[in-house]
Amino acid sequence: MEKRMEDLLPLLAVEHNCIVSRQGDITVAFKVQLPELFSLSSEEYETLHQAWVKAIRILPKFTVFHKQDWFLQSRYQPAAMEHRDFLHKAADQYFSGRNYLNHSCYVYLTKKPDGRRVSSSLFSNLTRRNLVPEQTINPAMLQQFLNACSQFRHLLADSGYMKLEQLSNRALSSDKGTKGIVERYCQLSENPDQPMISDIKFEPEIAVGNKKCQLYTLSDADDLPALCGSRISYEKYSTDKTKFSIGFASALGQLLPCDHLYNQYIFIDDAQQTIKRLEQKKLRLQSLAAYSRENALSRDAVNDFLNEAISAQRLPVKAHFNVLAWTEDKEQIKEIRNQVGTAFAQMDAIAKEETVGAPQIFWAGIPGNSADFPMNDCFDTFLEQATCFIASEGCPATASQAEGIRFCDRLSSRPLYIDLYDGPRKAGITSNMGTLVCGTSGGGKSMTVNHILHSLYTQGAHCVTVDIGGSYLGLCESLGGYYFSYSEESPIKFNPFYLADGTQLDTEKTESLKSLLVALWKQEHDSFNRSEYVALSNALSGYYKHLNDNAAIFPCFNSFYEYLETDYVEVLKGHKVKDRDFDVDNFLYVLRPFYKGGEFDYLLNATENLDLLHQPFIVIELDNIKDHPILFPVVTLVIMELFISKMRKLKGVRKVLTIDEAWKAIAKSGMAEFLKYAFKTIRKFNGIPIVITQELDDLVSSPIIKDAIINNADIKILMDMRKFINKFDKLQDTLGMSEKGKTILLSVNKDEREIYIDIGGQLQAVYRNELCPEEYYAFTTEGKERVKVLEYAQKYGGMEAGITQLIKDLQTNK
Repeated sequence: MEKRMEDLLPLLAVEHNCIVSRQGDITVAFKVQLPELFSLSSEEYETLHQAWVKAIRILPKFTVFHKQDWFLQSRYQPAAMEHRDFLHKAADQYFSGRNYLNHSCYVYLTKKPDGRRVSSSLFSNLTRRNLVPEQTINPAMLQQFLNACSQFRHLLADSGYMKLEQLSNRALSSDKGTKGIVERYCQLSENPDQPMISDIKFEPEIAVGNKKCQLYTLSDADDLPALCGSRISYEKYSTDKTKFSIGFASALGQLLPCDHLYNQYIFIDDAQQTIKRLEQKKLRLQSLAAYSRENALSRDAVNDFLNEAISAQRLPVKAHFNVLAWTEDKEQIKEIRNQVGTAFAQMDAIAKEETVGAPQIFWAGIPGNSADFPMNDCFDTFLEQATCFIASEGCPATASQAEGIRFCDRLSSRPLYIDLYDGPRKAGITSNMGTLVCGTSGGGKSMTVNHILHSLYTQGAHCVTVDIGGSYLGLCESLGGYYFSYSEESPIKFNPFYLADGTQLDTEKTESLKSLLVALWKQEHDSFNRSEYVALSNALSGYYKHLNDNAAIFPCFNSFYEYLETDYVEVLKGHKVKDRDFDVDNFLYVLRPFYKGGEFDYLLNATENLDLLHQPFIVIELDNIKDHPILFPVVTLVIMELFISKMRKLKGVRKVLTIDEAWKAIAKSGMAEFLKYAFKTIRKFNGIPIVITQELDDLVSSPIIKDAIINNADIKILMDMRKFINKFDKLQDTLGMSEKGKTILLSVNKDEREIYIDIGGQLQAVYRNELCPEEYYAFTTEGKERVKVLEYAQKYGGMEAGITQLIKDLQTNK
């Protein structure tokens, strides 16, 4: 006959943020945030293990520790956001629906009343007709247990690896339209808002609605691994010189790719009674040892156990671990059986598929009912060994799309949003936003930086990029930015004399123009006296007054030069300025090549791309002029003036200065001090300096990189460095990298498009920089692909239309 759940449910009530069972058991529940998978070192796993041991040890006797980890297959859905551009929309469509394993973790601490009858597979409250509490709850005993739970929580939280939140009555109990944790377990659904009720069937197998369940247990000492520990090596990410660590039970958690629950039970009984019981067992085995070698071996094993318990002050406990896996497709049951068996085998353990005892074990897994677990399915061990089987890691965390930069989880390629700048500064992990990107040629540097710049731009940042090699042309054209480059047919052009509408000549603009004019006029070793400084200041003030009085005159170097030749010469004569104070003829002669008709008349007289202050995306490509003795210094001065102007005038706007391989040429041309200034100062103006390099020797030998950039770059993004594994020590010392960072970095695989990110030396992780096809072709730096993208853009009227058509053609021709 069909039974109603409310008649069988072993729970009586939810009160005072506790679950009370019909047997008088009291359960306190916590939602736990575990460290991310692949984020801990071997030493940190040991520290985490000790935290579990200390926390569980303080729990009173007759307490059950029940940890329940949910791993559910989910589909990624991008958040709905307004003002998404072409590339973001394409990425949302590309990643939408991607499968990944979502994780949530709960810890239930259950206090059994003294004298409670021990449950077994034969005697369980599932088989009892009447469920009546055996004793009333003593308020003093309740408070004592709650105090122990609070200490348990603080010990784990103080370890720095976990966050625990006690569940309230509202989260524990179901309400109309919302599932509590008990209902979620009974329906095997973590979605609290899914309005679905399913039947539970135990014969011939466990089934919850359409979900076909398989239960695999680790409940016999004979099936345990010979050795256990806080961690094991993950060979996929290890090298000859480094061993990559994961938790001992990780194979039963994130690395098991199916819907499943991993239940971990540790039963804390009266330690003295347990030792007394084992002493009696040893004596019985001693008397029977003469009749059987098995009895002699068992006697020795019990004796060793007792010796360790007393000599090392170990806490004897009972433990049980099980995996409840399910699927709605019968054809997948065999595959799940193979996956779970393999996962146990990776721990050197043997999984037992439960059939007869499965209903009682499933029933005991109900939150708050762990005290009714069948104890004949447990094994004796010490607390230190039992905690090795606790799942230590969860899935990677993600920030909001509005604050983070999209990368992908290296295990499932699920999109994650990583906050590199604001979050770490607020948390005190970083003190600046300087960013160093390093990797070998073809390692994915330019793709990564293109993606970062695109993300920052869409979040409202102004980006100024100085490049050698044309890596940012596609992104710049996609965003409608200004792209400055030099060729014989189209030489590089600026107009530092132009003032955007609504702006006035201020001290900063005057000083930057004076610096530019002095650089054009004087050699490095030439002196520059105060009278010349005053004369140039007066010349600039007079020129802009002249522009105000004559609106038809276009501001540029040509009109400034003409003003000097005519009006300002007369001003100097009127003030009787002598040549030794300011030699205007010499000044005009030296600057004549930049005036119309001169060799460089194009450089400072641009009539387009003028409003640099308010243009949010600017790329200056220096490849063809990096060795030019005239053009390069002038262009670098323009870059300095441009970024400093943005930095000081754009209040509340993030500014990003990216210097690709051009930093070498800039440093050689006397701009080293500007690089140092940028990395030390622009953080105060909400600025992000980014420097990219590909040579290992650059990092190790360059004083600019070593002293100015690395010391002020709290964010380091590194590509595959395994080719340097035999000379990695120098790089490690230069970057101040820990052994943990070294191990994680050397696990990077460029074939999987993986990158290593170090934030403040405290957070190290590896992510995939996976891009949708539209992003790939917008960011590509591969020669043939870039030529084809530009051809399509020209043919179809723009980068967006060109990339769209190119992808269609490529898919058609597959």
